Amino acid sequence: MSRLIHLSDLHFGRARPELLQPLIARVNALGADLVVISGDLTQRARSVQFRAAQNFMDSLDAPVLVVPGNHDIPLHDPFSRFLHPWRNYRRIIDETLEPDYLDDGLSVLGVNTVNRFVHQSGWFNPVALSRIASRWENAGTRTRVIVAHHPLDQRPTDTKKPTRGADHAINTLSELGADIVLSGHLHSWRAALLTPPNEGRAILQVHAGTGLSTRLRGEENDFNLIETEPDRICVTRYAAGAGDKGFEPMQICHFGAGDAGWTLLHGDTS
Repeated sequence: MSRLIHLSDLHFGRARPELLQPLIARVNALGADLVVISGDLTQRARSVQFRAAQNFMDSLDAPVLVVPGNHDIPLHDPFSRFLHPWRNYRRIIDETLEPDYLDDGLSVLGVNTVNRFVHQSGWFNPVALSRIASRWENAGTRTRVIVAHHPLDQRPTDTKKPTRGADHAINTLSELGADIVLSGHLHSWRAALLTPPNEGRAILQVHAGTGLSTRLRGEENDFNLIETEPDRICVTRYAAGAGDKGFEPMQICHFGAGDAGWTLLHGDTS
């Protein structure tokens, strides 16, 4: 069995300091093979905020794979945003915007969905899909995981714009044998099945809320523990309790693999 921790939307610069140590303690206690962070490390892409994010990642025992979010490029400095949006991110966090991770049980690929030319909405571009196809040629029976800031599905009640290229990405990822897409951006938790428009194999999309931010959307700060086997996936949502309770398991859902892809076996997915 492989164990992944999925964090998102930490927003250093607008984080809750009282949750920092409880989050570190819980994540380290879970003994994951890998921690992934699906973007928005910072609130305004400032150096001091990226350094706080890096200090947080340095405190985690497991290796960390991180992709940027739309808050990780400058907002109020058009010159920097359009000409060198990744200067602080690359200098402090990682030169690579689309990292990958491989072990005996997992093939995890990061995708940069940030579009510097728009305010919030993302783009899953064809170049990324070509890279995924190449990387997964020899993935074998490993669980295939995509990490991207912007989700590939949204509810009708979500107010943010849908990700450009989402339908094509879902079709292609299904054909490439993707098992899980991990995302953030919406500051709300959900585990949803992605049914490709071309009626291909269903994929599991897991949304994380915000791990530390004060910008809540009516939900607690949270993160996910994802446990994978070749034909089973268990998603456990850990959420911050009142007072000094820290992060505790709140929701669990189990999925199984079949001829049509992943299906919900039991549990609360929203």
